[in-house]
Amino acid sequence: MREDSPRSPEPTSGTAQPVIAGERVRHWPAGTVLAGLGLVFAAIAAILVMWLAVDQRLVKDVALQLHDQTVPWTIERQRLARNLEELRFGGQSVLTARDQGGREEAFFLIRVLAAHPSMGDDPRVAVLVAEVESFLAQIVSGASKPDLARWEAMSNRLRLLADDLSVEGGQRMTVELARMTDAMHQARYKLFFNMILVGVFLASFLVILQRFLIRPLQRIHASLMTLDPHGPVPQPAPLAMAEIHVVEKAIVRFHETLRENEDVRRKLERLATTDSLTGLPNRRHFMGLAAAEMARAARYGRPITVGIADLDHFKQVNDRFGHSVGDHVLQVFAALLSETLRQTDLVCRYGGEEFAFIFPETAPDEAMRLAERLRLRLADRPVVLADGQVLPVTVSLGLADGAGRGLEECLARADQALYEAKHQGRDRIIVAEAGHEDALTPPEPVAGLLQP
Repeated sequence: MREDSPRSPEPTSGTAQPVIAGERVRHWPAGTVLAGLGLVFAAIAAILVMWLAVDQRLVKDVALQLHDQTVPWTIERQRLARNLEELRFGGQSVLTARDQGGREEAFFLIRVLAAHPSMGDDPRVAVLVAEVESFLAQIVSGASKPDLARWEAMSNRLRLLADDLSVEGGQRMTVELARMTDAMHQARYKLFFNMILVGVFLASFLVILQRFLIRPLQRIHASLMTLDPHGPVPQPAPLAMAEIHVVEKAIVRFHETLRENEDVRRKLERLATTDSLTGLPNRRHFMGLAAAEMARAARYGRPITVGIADLDHFKQVNDRFGHSVGDHVLQVFAALLSETLRQTDLVCRYGGEEFAFIFPETAPDEAMRLAERLRLRLADRPVVLADGQVLPVTVSLGLADGAGRGLEECLARADQALYEAKHQGRDRIIVAEAGHEDALTPPEPVAGLLQP
């Protein structure tokens, strides 16, 4: 027997709520996480800036020292070395002058150079210059061979001292430039390291966002797109930010609400379409399904049969044994219908003790065999009461060919056939014939309902 919708198990009040994964895991608010990451990044950036500032300060100090001390000192050394060379050349002129006037003029230049303030800055230069000036003052009037030999030694000393001064200036400049180069190299390495560190931090930041924010959002989107009250309960991720976790829990609660609404909808649908006593479709729902089957049969020219059944002497059962026994008889008959009829057949409680049938793809002769099987099974299955009494129950059925006719007309013809069965003595099946109108007479009461 076909029903309007598949039955689902009734939810009980003790249904366990779904366990949410990761419920005991502490979830941090996104604002706190981002603020913490921002503070960490700011601290790292401040440390790196201070680290770079040390090297920048060192480069600046070296540059200032070069500008203020090393370069002037080196220039002064070069100038002093040049003055020593001039002094040596002047002494050579004193010794090689042709006349007295030339020697005195050359000696005058020697005295001017010796009196230059820079000659006294270096003790070595001051001592040597004083010695040269004293020596040349003695030989202005003329120089002997020993004087020439002595001068040769002094000239070599002047030349070597000038070279030493030049080398000292270059060495100091080289040392300071090397310090600046080292500081610049360190700054470059630190900058490169800082760039790597910032890149690692940004990559970690992106990984955190991807794992704890973007992926949960994608999972939430997928859950919402596939949310189905018949599907499994969405499981929140164990690790997610607090806001994401709240949304995922809301989705779980929403899924529970959808499932509850679906259960309520099915209950209401069953209440609206099912007879509460027998569990069969009620008349209103049956009429809709039957009209659709009749229309399909008419559209495709298929056979179909309509029937109405009525339990015999049911009013006497209610009057003699009470309505509770009558209700039990109706339930027994409804259970027998579910066992006997086919899945494609439609049946409903039409009203009181009457039941209506639709036999799709079935001609009246085949429907007659199905109805006869039902009648025989009911006759072989009497109702046993609580006190042990046996109550035989019989049924009368009227069938009508539904091919090419409307539902209301077929039900009316099947009802006429049912009354004909009642008139002929009950517990029988009558098939309505086309154009057949019988005068109906009320059924006579039948005594002897109980059997020991």
